[in-house]
Amino acid sequence: MVTRPPNNVLIGFSIHLFTASGAFWAFMALTAAAASNFTQMWFWLGVALLVDGVDGPLARYFHVKSVLPNWSGEMLDSIIDYVTFVLIPAFALYQSGFLEEYASFICAALIVCTSAIYYADTRMKSRDNCFIGFPVCWNMLIFTLFVIQPNWYVAFAVVIISAGLTFAPLLFVHPVRVKTWRVQTLSIFAIWSLCGAIALYAGYNNENVPLIVQIGIALTGLYLYCVGFVLQFLKKVA
Repeated sequence: MVTRPPNNVLIGFSIHLFTASGAFWAFMALTAAAASNFTQMWFWLGVALLVDGVDGPLARYFHVKSVLPNWSGEMLDSIIDYVTFVLIPAFALYQSGFLEEYASFICAALIVCTSAIYYADTRMKSRDNCFIGFPVCWNMLIFTLFVIQPNWYVAFAVVIISAGLTFAPLLFVHPVRVKTWRVQTLSIFAIWSLCGAIALYAGYNNENVPLIVQIGIALTGLYLYCVGFVLQFLKKVA
């Protein structure tokens, strides 16, 4: 006999509060970025990413939408995601001086504006739970650039291309919710996270981060970036 999870208002609201804690981690990340303490900033954004990865499955398991129909977990999640996935990484890219000043302003404008439009699009998900267009994962993309530290022209091009792909009819996978190749994708994401943790511990500077870690985060990041439209080309997702 399968036992159903309890439909408890207190549990449901606790999960919403857990989601809302992402706003505080965002605040901590922003104060660190303002002080140019990017190692600390990425740590707090990592905590926010962990919360974002856990709260959805918890909400679905405990049927929070039916228990608290007047509270929109999706809206709460989107607000926090915009700050942690978009606004703070864009600010970090500018604040770090990684790009030329004019380029950092162009990138910041593209990141925050295209992402705002993307969040407003009700068609952002495909029927297989893929994202249609680049899914504003700027926290992961910019963190990867910080670790690898390519020539700023390369970084600038990556941002421009990704912003353009926001509106492209290409699919990007959600590592948890897309069933096709889920085990492989989650495994790759776990390796990316491990490499990211090691890089963060080393101060994410390419002078301190072991080459194998830089290669690992580059290759796993490339897989996560491209696997969606590979599956789309193979007609395994739609």
